[in-house]
Amino acid sequence: QVQLVESGGGLVQAGGSLRLSCAASGRTFSGYIMGWFRQAPGKEREFVAAIRWTTGTTYYADSLNGRFTISRDNAKKMVYLQMNSLKPEDTAVFYCAATRVVGVPRNQQGYDYWGQGTQVTVSS
Repeated sequence: QVQLVESGGGLVQAGGSLRLSCAASGRTFSGYIMGWFRQAPGKEREFVAAIRWTTGTTYYADSLNGRFTISRDNAKKMVYLQMNSLKPEDTAVFYCAATRVVGVPRNQQGYDYWGQGTQVTVSS
């Protein structure tokens, strides 16, 4: 059974950085797409970034303007989200997700497995 466990969230001042981690277990992830989503209070869960486990090809939400970087460590079965130049509007619960569908889904319905989320709060 696939398990995803996020860590690394916290409180940071605007302009600061955080690195989120997602520990994946339960199977091999060859062929999977690993994604990061976020959900702010009162808003829908939105796509942030995704990475192909096998090739490392990355995909990002257009709104990020290059501030976030997704990466993975195959040997450790870890997925990371490096977040720089954080803004108060980045405040949200960040979720790690996984799917094996063809293509790269940018909506939560496209993902089969989810972590419990980690809170990121950016103060102004």
